[in-house]
Amino acid sequence: MPRRMFVGAALSVVVQPVLAQDRSARFSVIGAMEQGSLALGSAPPGSLAALDGRPLRITPDGRFVFGFAPDQTRASLVTVRYPEGGGDSRSFTPTPRHYEVQRVNGLPQNTVTPPPEVTARIEREAEIIYLARLSDSRGEDFLSGFDWPARGVESGVFGSRRIDNGLPMSPHYGVDMAAPAGTAIRAPADGVISVCDDFYLDGGFTLIDHGQGVSTSYLHQSRRFVKPGEAVKRGQRIGLIGATGRATGPHLHWAMNWFQVKLDPSCSTRRPSPDPR
Repeated sequence: MPRRMFVGAALSVVVQPVLAQDRSARFSVIGAMEQGSLALGSAPPGSLAALDGRPLRITPDGRFVFGFAPDQTRASLVTVRYPEGGGDSRSFTPTPRHYEVQRVNGLPQNTVTPPPEVTARIEREAEIIYLARLSDSRGEDFLSGFDWPARGVESGVFGSRRIDNGLPMSPHYGVDMAAPAGTAIRAPADGVISVCDDFYLDGGFTLIDHGQGVSTSYLHQSRRFVKPGEAVKRGQRIGLIGATGRATGPHLHWAMNWFQVKLDPSCSTRRPSPDPR
């Protein structure tokens, strides 16, 4: 599998947004426009917006967000009602992606096939994360884009079909960055900490709410420097890379969601992370 170094501007991933709009419509949507990506909409101030009939939160200046699921093949229907009346509807179909198969060996077997006595704990921790991702806060921090949260080598890609210790598992919904234990993890954008705890499978876990259902998560940390309810700023050190939970070695698993829709954070990264030195 290709491995990429995330060490500075020359090797950073820069996403060029794709404009998807009807020239006759008065709203636009930009983004990678592929499976597992985040899409940003813009409409006249004071408009109302909906996705497949579900109302979307919209900022006073008319901006909104939604996500395409990793396996989505159907079109998403965006409807905008303008403040003076009338409106437009547009369908957006994500470009299909090919997901590779990745075999991972050497994982602690008790994290691949957990013993029965920890089942209740795993379910409780999954529920905590699920509930946190239901939040529809008024924050707009996602609008500024996202930096890479750590420097390292990409060791796992979004959407890969995982074979862990020879057993088929759920797809890998995140980006893995391998780096020495103790490497700084920094907030890729402003936000508010929703969850920060030690979990059985995820290890040291932090979830940041960036507003309107957009959140990012950080797994396998050796140390965590933030707490729930704390506001964090772009570039702030939030933790250290470790090998806690289901991990073969020190790395950061970085995940992004729009509510429960799993997204590829590399599709929304616009500039390199700051040098932590």
